[in-house]
Parts: sequence; structure tokens; C-alpha cells
Amino acid sequence: MELLSALFEIVMHLDKHLHNVTADYGAWTYAILMVIIFAETGLVVTPFLPGDSLLFATGAVASSMGTLNVGAVFGLLFAAAVVGNLSNYEVGLRLGPVVFNKEDSRIFNREYLVMTQRYFARYGGKTVVIGRFIPIVRTFAPFVAGM
Repeated sequence: MELLSALFEIVMHLDKHLHNVTADYGAWTYAILMVIIFAETGLVVTPFLPGDSLLFATGAVASSMGTLNVGAVFGLLFAAAVVGNLSNYEVGLRLGPVVFNKEDSRIFNREYLVMTQRYFARYGGKTVVIGRFIPIVRTFAPFVAGM
């Protein structure tokens, strides 16, 4: 339990612990950062992860310490965000028809789906692009777009 608590502390405050993470894990830091960015954008249940602050802290650490390659960080984290968006969209695409088949659901009401489809038909592209810069929206927009 103590290990889980320590891991949660590092993930939630990675911007503060990033210097230690790069010193302790070396090249594995890239994988850790990619998993966090992927999970924030690709998993509907993890919008609380520190995406924006992590990106700024990673850029600062990469440029000041020299332990991370700025180009590699940019490319890998960009790829993690894109793959996260695509996987979140796919989950919404596959889960949407199954969830909205139930007629008596209060949360997943077919009327809400129709309203959302109209919204995405009109503003979908803007929502996905602008949503990249709004923390909670960046997690839910691809999922809802897939539905």
C-alpha cells in the first residue's frame, strides 16, 4: 500500500519530482511520461492526470538539465497524445452503440446522443482541436465524438 501511495504522489506531482525521476530512471523517463500523457487523453477515467503542468515541467527539465532530449520528448509526447486521442475515439465508437441500446438508462439517454451528434456535426472539428487545450475536454471530446 505504501508503494501505491508513493507512486500516486509521484504521478500527481510529477512536475515537482521530475528531476528525481530523470536521475533515477534515465531513459525509462520517456516511457513514464508517454504513459501519463496517453492515459490522460486516452482513458476516460483519468482526466485528473497532470498533462499541462507535466508538459511545461518536462520542457523545463529537458532544457535545463540536459538529461532528456527535447526533440525526443516532443516527438514521443506528441505521439502519445495522438494515439491516446485515437484510442479514446475507438472506445467511444465501439462502446456507444452498446450503451445507447438500453432504453431506460438515465445517463445514456438516446436524446442526449442525438443532441451530441448534432453538436459534433456542426462544431466537431473545432471541439477536438480546441479541446486539446482544455484539461477535462481533451479527455472526453474524442470519446464523445466516437459515440
